[in-house]
Amino acid sequence: MNDTDDDVLRPDPDALLLNHSDSHRGKLKIYFGACAGVGKTFAMLQEAQRLRGQGLDVLVGVVETHGREETAALLTGLAILPRRPTGRSRHAEFDLDAALARHPAVILMDELAHTNVQGSRHPKRWQDIEELLEAGIDVITTVNVQHLESLNDVVAGITGIQVRETVPDPFFDSADEVVLVDLPPDDLRQRLKEGKVYVGDRAERAIENFFRKGNLFALRELALRRTADRVDDQMRAWRDRQGRDKVWHTRDAILLCIGDDTGSEKLVRTAARLAARLGSEWHAVYVETPRLNRLPETRRRGILRTLQLAQELGAETATLSDPDEARAVLRYAREHNLGKIVTGRQPQRRWRRDSFAQRLGKLGPDLDLLVVALDEPVRDAPHPLGNKPASNDKWRRHLRGCLMALLLCVLVTTAGRWMLVEFDPANGVMIYLLAVVLVALRYGRWPSVFATVINILAFDLFFVAPTGTVAVSDLQYLVTFAVMLAVGVIVGNLTAGVRYQAKVARYREQRARHLYEMAKSLGSALTPQDIAATSQRVIDVTLQARSQLLLPNEQGELQTVGEAVSGTPPDTGIAKWSFSKGQPAGAGTDTLPAVPYQILPLKSGNLCRGLLVVEPENLRQLMIPEQQRLVDTFTVLIANALERMTLSQSEAASRLAAEREQLRNALLSALSHDLRTPLTVLFGQAEMLMLDLANDNSKYVDQASQIREQTLSTIRLVSNMLDMARIQSGGLNLREEWVALDEVIGAALGNMAPLLKCHHLAMDLPPEMILIKGDSAMLERVFTNLIENSLKYAGNAAQHGIRAWCDKARLEIAVWDNGPGIPAENITRIFDKFVRGDKESAVPGVGLGLAISKTIIESHQGRIWAENRPEGGAAFRLSLPLPTAPEISEEGLK
Repeated sequence: MNDTDDDVLRPDPDALLLNHSDSHRGKLKIYFGACAGVGKTFAMLQEAQRLRGQGLDVLVGVVETHGREETAALLTGLAILPRRPTGRSRHAEFDLDAALARHPAVILMDELAHTNVQGSRHPKRWQDIEELLEAGIDVITTVNVQHLESLNDVVAGITGIQVRETVPDPFFDSADEVVLVDLPPDDLRQRLKEGKVYVGDRAERAIENFFRKGNLFALRELALRRTADRVDDQMRAWRDRQGRDKVWHTRDAILLCIGDDTGSEKLVRTAARLAARLGSEWHAVYVETPRLNRLPETRRRGILRTLQLAQELGAETATLSDPDEARAVLRYAREHNLGKIVTGRQPQRRWRRDSFAQRLGKLGPDLDLLVVALDEPVRDAPHPLGNKPASNDKWRRHLRGCLMALLLCVLVTTAGRWMLVEFDPANGVMIYLLAVVLVALRYGRWPSVFATVINILAFDLFFVAPTGTVAVSDLQYLVTFAVMLAVGVIVGNLTAGVRYQAKVARYREQRARHLYEMAKSLGSALTPQDIAATSQRVIDVTLQARSQLLLPNEQGELQTVGEAVSGTPPDTGIAKWSFSKGQPAGAGTDTLPAVPYQILPLKSGNLCRGLLVVEPENLRQLMIPEQQRLVDTFTVLIANALERMTLSQSEAASRLAAEREQLRNALLSALSHDLRTPLTVLFGQAEMLMLDLANDNSKYVDQASQIREQTLSTIRLVSNMLDMARIQSGGLNLREEWVALDEVIGAALGNMAPLLKCHHLAMDLPPEMILIKGDSAMLERVFTNLIENSLKYAGNAAQHGIRAWCDKARLEIAVWDNGPGIPAENITRIFDKFVRGDKESAVPGVGLGLAISKTIIESHQGRIWAENRPEGGAAFRLSLPLPTAPEISEEGLK
């Protein structure tokens, strides 16, 4: 067993700590069903009777029989915990404190998703159960699939009924045991008709609504799938604890092996069709051994294209690095529990006795092997650039190795011939082998084989009698020569494998280091330029590629951020398409793969924050699955950095806006309080002056009246500022009472009488009396603000009106005019604070009246909005709830 197998069998220390910490915790058992009536409570009570028969202390905390006699009969002999009276509900609640004090071995808690009455210790029953479990009490409970939080919206879409009471999925998943209670839809509907689920006419209504046959099929499938997922997770966890030394064929899962002579499009498509037919997941792996690492570039490109095709067809792809293909595939299959392995039929080689499939069958007898016949052998595809550069570099390295081997052979022979004359020939053999090892470590397999051969010849010529010839007088030296040759070849192969593994480990360490450096640098980046500089530096070092960061400006146009780099500039059309669709484009993708760069969207959630353009020196860097995953990781890190930067800027802006708003409110409050008293005095004096002048028939009565009206207008403005300051501080308290609509509007018109002298206001109110439940003073303020706003901005020649009508259970009101209307860009902003219809207008005001009106109407559970009338002018619409008014007796009217 190798080190990897030891790592697999070694227990997880975190799991051991978790098991130790949970040793005192009670056990949770859940009876799980598709819907009500399948028999969950019945099965729970049967289990309780069985446990009571074993001598356990079983307590009934909550059991709802719903009037079913056969279910109630199972309560016989069980201790029942008295319910706790609440005083706020006609139903008593579960007494948690009494259950903890009683501390039974097992407690029954029906209806897990129940919501406790207000005032209970916990709002939900599952929280009560959590406390019971922490106290070491075993709990048995029941729940339906529609009460799971993650499936709540799915069930609502199927049945059309929104379930309000839910249970968090983590609590359900933490159960020690889940028992599925299943019943076919026809049997369940028959139980409904027989009155075994609901009593009375509720059964007929249930059959016609929630318990329709289609609904039951869908709920049953959800329950079965949820239970199957849990069992699958349990099986995986058990395999992790017991070790992955064997594949369990609990489901059909396929592993496709791709190699230099077994990789073809036919093989990939065969595996994809098989996985689709079985409805299973499938993986595709390529094992890169030292031998395959020396393949020509065209063959390696073909393998990568095959892996990419498998990924496009839905496979999970991986590239493994191991000297032994069969062992690497077997290890991957056992780690991922893949029981069916698909491979291509390899061509027969005379020098190899066992094929890949045969070796895999011997190592993994528990696996199912499927060998697919290939149409034609895989051939090297011609490449326009040829393979000369890579081939020349390889032969140069081999030539240097052979020269070094020759030099070492001469040095060892000279030293042994003239300086180590007294040494035994066996020591000379060891020195020659040391030279072979040195050559193998530095230059690889073939130079080490050459060093072995020339060392044998040198040893024979200079140290074996008769010297000077290749003949030997003692046949034992033939064994020495054979051992030297075997050791040299073995050492060369082992050294080549070690060098290859070291190379792979070095690459992986570099990738991990680059990821760390990028994550660390992006964590402290504050501007887009910092993010662009970090991404360009890391991608250049990691992938030997040029990169650009494209971010949208305020107008939504993509612009390059950071330093300009040499290379092919990205096409604007491709970049816009990738940004708008949120999909990659360019080399290695399905969209315009002929361009020499790849455009990757920087997505966080559903929002695309920019583009990363990568142009490698060698396009193969973008086709290797590991490199593609590395690039994907880079894009995730950059997108998260951009999102963090955006959130930081939004937080700073929000904090500044909050501080500015707080300062503004404090200033408004201070000014309003300081202005209100002198304005009130000024209004009183102006009114007295106007009355005195009117009694004396003075010609200055009109001037005094103007002073009074302007003072009153200023008082309303200050009142608005005070109201807004009070609203911001949470001081808006409604004094609700039943008031008549015409009285509220009449009071507002009375306040506006001086302004309405020169204007005609059309009234269209219902003939019957409309009663509103609300704060009359606040509602009067709303109508005053709306009428004043209409008079200010509609113009002196405009007509004004108020129309009200009842629409079902709501009161609809429109305050309209036939003036110029509201600009389209201000329709939604006009109710914001300090926003005016015309910023440059000479009309007095600060833009608070409509904001206050909106707050007041929303406090009355109503809506207010503005719109332009088709016939011209503006209209402010109000929609208020119209509750049932109390009956007024004749004596009350008198």
